[in-house]
Amino acid sequence: MPELPEVETVKCALSNCLPGRQFVKAETFIPVMRYPLEVLHTPELLHTPIAEVRRRARYLILELANRLALVMHLGMSGVIRVEPYEVPRRKHEHVILKLDDGMAFRFECTRRFSSIRLCTLPQPGAEPELLAGLGPEPLTDVFSGDYFYRMTRHKSGCIKNVLMDNAVVVGIGNIYAAETLFDAGISPLRPADALSREECERLVASAKTTLHKAIAAGGSTIADYRHVDGSEGKFAQQLMVYGRRNQPCRRCGAAIRQERLGGRSSCFCPECQH
Repeated sequence: MPELPEVETVKCALSNCLPGRQFVKAETFIPVMRYPLEVLHTPELLHTPIAEVRRRARYLILELANRLALVMHLGMSGVIRVEPYEVPRRKHEHVILKLDDGMAFRFECTRRFSSIRLCTLPQPGAEPELLAGLGPEPLTDVFSGDYFYRMTRHKSGCIKNVLMDNAVVVGIGNIYAAETLFDAGISPLRPADALSREECERLVASAKTTLHKAIAAGGSTIADYRHVDGSEGKFAQQLMVYGRRNQPCRRCGAAIRQERLGGRSSCFCPECQH
């Protein structure tokens, strides 16, 4: 599932080509992905300049000048492209929004777990109400060692699950939680409330470093994820533990171990992480 670096990569690409453009035609080819798609035929969505594309957690927010906003989640297999309208529709492209310059915003989703919702913002630049309750962004100063230490004091579950809790910090999914914990030298099995303040500081610093590296590499293509131009993310080539069960640790040579945590496979090095 695309995590913060992948969504940030898509956001940056869309920010280069959509602001100032207008949708002039909306086409949907199925009634529902995760939510009904009929909202995309709202007349006010057309012939209004796109003001901004931004990201919140793993959501893309495409705001129009009339304060309408498309709030999108890529789900497990969502791919967004901006291509000429004349390009033949792919089998699983369920949404095509034609732009006033002859290009088209195209949303493909093989598994139909992606979502597009339409909402009205209370004011320009505001956060959609449907995203209320999300924690801070991990690349902001709000996500600090002190904050994370305070948030973990009454959480006895394993630290990896807390790091992936969107009420604590957003956008860090299975891939980047595993890589962050390896970089910080902390076992994913540790109870969150057992971490010291210094370990929380180290973990936050590792999360920021890992995410910055992943964004610079265009994210990780593990299965379905693709950039807006169809290319793959390159960070998968730098993964230290994720998906490397029984392979030698790139740092010490020990066999990478895998456990099941919170319904997800979690890889780590039993020698480098404590």
